[in-house]
Amino acid sequence: MPDKVIATNEGALRQKYNAAGLRAVKAAVARLIAADKTRGLVTRYVAIDNAITMKKLGGLPVTSVQNCRQNKEAIDSVWKSLKPDYLMILGATDVVPHQDMRNPVNAAGDDPDVVAFSDLPYACDTPYSRDVAKFIGPTRVVSRLPDMTGADEPGHLLAVLATAAAWKQWPASDQSRYFGLSAREWRGSTELSLTNVFGSNPSLNLSPPSGPAFPSKVMSAPSHFINCHGGDVDPNFYGQKGNAYPVALSSPGIAKMIAHGTIAAVECCYGAQLYAPGALRLPIPICQNYLAQGAYAYFGSTTIAYGPADGNGAADLIAQYFLLKVLEGSSVGMATLAARQEFVAQTGQMDPVDLKTLAQFCVYGDPSIHPVLIATPTGVPKGTHAGVVESLDRRERRAKLALTGRSLQEQKPTAAVPQRRHAISPQVRAVLSGLSREAGVPSASFVAFAVKAKGGARSGKAVTDANRYHVLVARTRQRWGHVVQRVAIVAKEAAKRVVGYRVYFTR
Repeated sequence: MPDKVIATNEGALRQKYNAAGLRAVKAAVARLIAADKTRGLVTRYVAIDNAITMKKLGGLPVTSVQNCRQNKEAIDSVWKSLKPDYLMILGATDVVPHQDMRNPVNAAGDDPDVVAFSDLPYACDTPYSRDVAKFIGPTRVVSRLPDMTGADEPGHLLAVLATAAAWKQWPASDQSRYFGLSAREWRGSTELSLTNVFGSNPSLNLSPPSGPAFPSKVMSAPSHFINCHGGDVDPNFYGQKGNAYPVALSSPGIAKMIAHGTIAAVECCYGAQLYAPGALRLPIPICQNYLAQGAYAYFGSTTIAYGPADGNGAADLIAQYFLLKVLEGSSVGMATLAARQEFVAQTGQMDPVDLKTLAQFCVYGDPSIHPVLIATPTGVPKGTHAGVVESLDRRERRAKLALTGRSLQEQKPTAAVPQRRHAISPQVRAVLSGLSREAGVPSASFVAFAVKAKGGARSGKAVTDANRYHVLVARTRQRWGHVVQRVAIVAKEAAKRVVGYRVYFTR
């Protein structure tokens, strides 16, 4: 069995780059496979659109590039047949699509994302579905190494494959160096995140006044944590002070500024959106610029993300968990799986914002890269190959995480389906009205979501009316250019009373 699988749609790559371009890509993949071998990894390349290959793996080939069901089922077949420790999806969404998960928050007001574009289902054993609640128990180590959407030459893809082939671990002294950037309005939240990850927050840059240009010494830090506004199909991130939304970071502005080996955890809305820059005549997405300059991983959101202004929640938490796992020595892919599982585990119940957050955050980079070298007390006996020992240890870790994922799927309550008809007690109605006024948004109707009992998405058990979430998403009066400020109120009801609430803002 291979340790790692590289899965792609070869026909889609050929259509983008022609036969000569595809040969160049496959040669770069061969160099990555050879480099993996020197690290003790057996890597296999799989074309999920190849009928002969997929028949041998017990699956059907992808015949329609954008068919989400075909792609999910093909990758499931690859995983079940080969049982790799790592799976890397090679290509942007015009090669292997994100799964188009239904966004539960869309039903609760002014969240325009009908779909939360997601790589989460590829990391789960659950069969194809568009219901996020069926994918709260990820079990697989999966990442994506994207090429440039809409490109007609493979230069970007060749560069990121070269990065994956040549990676080296950071010096131990680099683990505490970071670049932190936040919208000024979210200073409290970002300071807490940086303290949780690094133990302090003196390196936080606030926009305004900071940005969009930063000294190369500041940007060269190996860890980046960014909590700013992002826009749909926008090469910029934005800060905020009152009604002002200055550019905090831009794709052109980071050119030649990102150090080889950088790990980025980014909360911004659309921070991991893979738009087609050529067709739109725009600079390449910021996430793609990080990768083009040799970043080892970029963890971000494909759509509108949420987080509080002062405390931590939703996007703050999942971004922190990812970066913490990397700094503890996990591989890029393992850190993503562990972060997703920890995000699900830390909630008593998965409310609609939690579900969207879990779905929309994905990682770009080679899943087998271990950026940080951590000393281990386990010795290797003389005559035993270190790679054999690491492979066994890795399989044990994967088995443990797989059990954790299945347990989460079977036991975690979820609130994914809105209730169209329900009675609201006067006490609950009064509290919801007060929360709306306090948040500074027009009075509007909250949408109720019933919570499924233990067994989550698989049990389908009904829940009494005493346990539900009320969710409202509305625009504030603040807007600038691509940035539309929205607030989300999530109130939990039990025994006909509101027993807790959270207020989020769009990142």
